Amino acid sequence: MEGTAANAGFAAAAVLSLITFAVHTFVGGRFAARPLLAAHDFDKASCWLNYMTWHMVTVLLLVMALGYGVAAVRPGSADVAILLTLVAVILSPLSIWVAMKGGIAPWRFPSSWLFALIAIAAGWGLFAAH
Repeated sequence: MEGTAANAGFAAAAVLSLITFAVHTFVGGRFAARPLLAAHDFDKASCWLNYMTWHMVTVLLLVMALGYGVAAVRPGSADVAILLTLVAVILSPLSIWVAMKGGIAPWRFPSSWLFALIAIAAGWGLFAAH
């Protein structure tokens, strides 16, 4: 849009969503998804259900990047950013809870702090949009 500056908060949330996608796909895929599929003592149905949800998160992160990207350049798309921000706000503490339930330090679960960063950037975007 000519004459309208992009919303920097939503743009940052889009970039952070892409970074989270990359970490999830390339780091997590190597250290979480591959070992899951290689575990022969794991229930087959549970294994493949986990693998499916892994890919659901992959798709979600791409949708988040796209949605925040659209909201960054189209001022009338803040409703999309609100929905995505609610998702990030829910997923960060959920990740912290799962990590703690598993006896893992929450900062060792990248989703804990990456979703928090996305939510913070998006909050900046929502503040700027209003």
